[in-house]
Amino acid sequence: MINSDNNFFQFDLSYDQPVAGVDEVGRGPLAGPVVAAAVIIDINNIPNEINDSKRLSKKKREEISNEIIKYSIYSIAEASVEEIDQINILQASLLAMKRAIEGLSKKPKTVLVDGKFKPKTNLPTHTIIEGDSKSLAIAASSIIAKVYRDNLMTDLSKKYPEYLWNKNAGYGTKEHLLAIKKCGITPIHRKSFKPIHNILN
Repeated sequence: MINSDNNFFQFDLSYDQPVAGVDEVGRGPLAGPVVAAAVIIDINNIPNEINDSKRLSKKKREEISNEIIKYSIYSIAEASVEEIDQINILQASLLAMKRAIEGLSKKPKTVLVDGKFKPKTNLPTHTIIEGDSKSLAIAASSIIAKVYRDNLMTDLSKKYPEYLWNKNAGYGTKEHLLAIKKCGITPIHRKSFKPIHNILN
């Protein structure tokens, strides 16, 4: 478990407790929802290996996600493909974050958000650039959001196997783009995103 000398631990303790960390995943893909998580961690029950989700192996990320979910207060929320196309990906990301914060069973005194944009909330909120490498709570939210979305895209790939979402999570890989050209788009694709928009017009 994490110790009091850990920089993540010290960063979060500098804010009024309890702190909720908030992060999103899935702004860049061509398909699937954007997902956000909010986490109020139990600082006595967080694995030492916690880190920015992008720096962890898939196996380690899933292990740590299970630990976070077991010991933390958390909420996971989505903004749909339809919402992304209607209000743009930035606003949809902020909407998913807002929903995640509102879904917490305990009200935090402080909200720490990864990035530079604040979701709409009446709670004291601070944006933290590269927050997933500075804040324990943000790093925790980053991990569970990514694991949730990766699993969601893997499930969706069973219905649309040609696009290999189980491997690319909806991102515009070479194989994904080739599948779009060959098979067309699905209801899961973001029609407002340039590669998809260009195919439709």
